[in-house]
Amino acid sequence: MKQTQATPKLENQFSDPDGFYEALLDAHEGLSADASVALNARLILILANQIGDQTLLAQCLALAKK
Repeated sequence: MKQTQATPKLENQFSDPDGFYEALLDAHEGLSADASVALNARLILILANQIGDQTLLAQCLALAKK
């Protein structure tokens, strides 16, 4: 498990935030509520694996709970 001194990035990092949001909405189109929740859970785990830093992920979780 990779550990760094990174902190959550709060500034926009997207080159095309609207494009990502549209793709996210498209991914959910036609899904039941349960399937949509499952897609979100899988996406969160995939993205968390890309980050790979337990400390940073804990900080992100704390920010999301605010």
